[in-house]
Amino acid sequence: MTGGLHHIELWIPDLDGALRPWGWLLGELGWQPFQEWQGGRSWKHGDVYLVLEQSPALSGEVHDRLAPGLNHLAFTVDTSTEVDRLWAEAPANGWSPLFADRYPHAGGPASYAAYLEDAEGYEVELSASHFPPAPD
Repeated sequence: MTGGLHHIELWIPDLDGALRPWGWLLGELGWQPFQEWQGGRSWKHGDVYLVLEQSPALSGEVHDRLAPGLNHLAFTVDTSTEVDRLWAEAPANGWSPLFADRYPHAGGPASYAAYLEDAEGYEVELSASHFPPAPD
């Protein structure tokens, strides 16, 4: 399919530190381990794969989601109940909640999503495909 997303590669400063949170989250979202090599891991979902790599060519040690470049990755979650479950389990698996005071409508009343950040500053959004309307 021309124009489809093939893969995403995130360069990270600490592969060992990233494997627990990312491995847990991707596994919960149905991604399967795909490749493993010294300095990198990948997971696959359908035809798309996501790579975490601790490249020796890194020019810095810190990811800043507020700087130009990648702000976050957004994943579809089937239901609001599943978003709630992942939100509740995420802190025990290496993720910190973002925008907790506005959960689950931090993206606005027409969305139902959890926003999480790992220890290296990478943000993910878990967005429900099916959810009840926001309270008035």
